[in-house]
Amino acid sequence: MYAEDKILIGCNENMDVFALPRMANRHGVIAGATGTGKTVTLKVLAESFSDMGVPVFLADMKGDVAGLAKVGATNDFISRNVEAFSLEDKGFNFKSYPVEFWDLFGEKGLPVRVTLSEMGPMLLSKILNLSEAQAGVLNIIFRVADDESLLIVDLKDLKAMINHVVENKDKYESQYGAIAPKSANTILRTLLAFEDQGGDLFFGEPALDLNDFMQVDDNGKGVINVLDAQKLSLSPEIYSTFLLWMMSSLYQNLPEVGDMDKPKFVFFFDEAHLLFDEISPEFGKKIEQIVRLIRSKGVGLYFISQSPADIPDDILAQLGNRVQHALRAYTPKDQKAVKVAAETFRPNPNFGTAEVISTLGTGEALVSVLDEKGAPTVVEQVKIVPPQSHIGSIDDDLRNQIINISEFKSKYWDAVDPESAYEILLNKIASNPNIESEVPESDKQIIEEVKTQNQEAPQQQGSVLVDILGTVIAGQTKQTTRKRTKKSSSQKMVEKAASQAMNTAAREVTKGIMRGIFGQMK
Repeated sequence: MYAEDKILIGCNENMDVFALPRMANRHGVIAGATGTGKTVTLKVLAESFSDMGVPVFLADMKGDVAGLAKVGATNDFISRNVEAFSLEDKGFNFKSYPVEFWDLFGEKGLPVRVTLSEMGPMLLSKILNLSEAQAGVLNIIFRVADDESLLIVDLKDLKAMINHVVENKDKYESQYGAIAPKSANTILRTLLAFEDQGGDLFFGEPALDLNDFMQVDDNGKGVINVLDAQKLSLSPEIYSTFLLWMMSSLYQNLPEVGDMDKPKFVFFFDEAHLLFDEISPEFGKKIEQIVRLIRSKGVGLYFISQSPADIPDDILAQLGNRVQHALRAYTPKDQKAVKVAAETFRPNPNFGTAEVISTLGTGEALVSVLDEKGAPTVVEQVKIVPPQSHIGSIDDDLRNQIINISEFKSKYWDAVDPESAYEILLNKIASNPNIESEVPESDKQIIEEVKTQNQEAPQQQGSVLVDILGTVIAGQTKQTTRKRTKKSSSQKMVEKAASQAMNTAAREVTKGIMRGIFGQMK
C-alpha cells in the first residue's frame, strides 16, 4: 500500500513497516511455504509500485494474481486489519489497477514472441537441456548464421540452418571447429519435442519490445504486466529461460540512470528456484552479475520462492528488502531451511527469529527493509496489509475485455513470417540451375512436374518447388499456426507425389538434395 510517499508492507501493535521507494531497486525476496500469504504480499507490493507510477512485470502461476484488474471487496479478515491498523486513515480504499495480460501461448493474454536470434544459443541450450557438446554445435550454427546474415527468427529457420551447416560441415569446420552430425541430429529431435510443448508459438515475429512493458496510464499509475503462467508452469524450462532472457535484455538495453527517487521498472520472479535449478557455474555467474549491476539501470528485482535457500548465496546477499512468511520445520531438512532463513535477517532482541518463522500465521511475516543509508533494519513481525484489488481470479469476460481494448493488440496479436534463414536457403535452392543433376534419376520426373506447375501458375506466391523442398530442409513435421498461402489441388498432387518418392528413396533424396545442392552454393 502506497502511503506517506512510502510502501506500507505490514503493521503490528507498535509500528508500521515501510519500504523506501528509492531503495526499492536494491531488490528483494518474498519467501514462505505454500498457503502462507506470498501471493497477497506480491499483490500489495505490485499495487504500491503502480500507485507510485512504476510499471511492473509479474507472472500469474495460479490465475489469482489477475484480480489486480478488478476492484477489491471486504471480508471479515480484511475488515479486522483495516480497523486494527487504521488503514483507511492512511488512504486504504478498494480499487482496480491498470493491467496488461500476456501469454506465451496467446490464449489468456497478448502473445509474447521472441526471435531465436535475440534469445541466442546459450539460453536456447538451457531450454532444450543440451549437453556441452550439443550446445557447442548450436553455438556454431548461430555463428554461421550471423556471419552469413541469415536471420534465425523461428524454429523452421533453426532447423534449416542445422541441416545447412551439417551438410556443409567440411566447409565450416576449419573456421568454427568440429561439427558432430550426431549432436545436430539430437538437437533436431529435441526441437520436435519442444514444438509439441507449444514452443514453436514462442519464437517468431513480431518480437516483444520490452519498452511496451514500461507504460503508465493516463492517471500516472504504472501498468502491471501480468504474464499468465498457468499453462507455462508445465514447461518450467521455457518459463525460467524467458524470464532470464527478459532480465538480461533489460540489463543490456536500458541506459544507466544511477540512484533514482523510485525504480523505473520492477520485475517479480515467481517460483525463483526454477531459475537456478541445474544451472552451470558460468550461467550462475552471469545471473549474479546482472542482479548486481541492473539496479544502476533503475530496475528492481524481487524473487519469490518457498525458502531463501532456493536462491544462491551470492544473489541472496544482494536482496535488501525481505519478507519471510511461515516455514514448517517437521524434518531435519526443514529445520535447516528455517535456520538459513533466520540467518538472512538482522536479529531483533525481542524474539528469536528462527522460532518465530515456524509459528507465523497466514498473512503474517517477518520483514526487514533497507533504511535511508542502505543498511537492513531490525527484523519485525507484522501482519501484511491487505490488497486493495480483488483477491482471487477474474472471469474470462473481464479478461477478454481488457485484452481487446489494449493498445498493443494490433501490434502483437497476429504472427508474421518475414524472410529469414529458411526462405533465403530455399530461394538459393530454387534458383540453382544444376538442381536436376543433384537429384537421383528416379526423382527427376518430380522436378519436371514442379517446373510445369511454376510455369502454369507464375502469379502464385512462392513456388511449388520451395514448398516441397521446405519440408525436407526444415524437417517440418506439423503445420504451424502462421497464415500460409492456400495451396491449389495441383500443388497438393505434386507434393503428394514428392512425398511418396521421398518415402521410397529417402536416403538418396536427402543425400542428393541436401549435400549436393547446399554443397555447391556460392
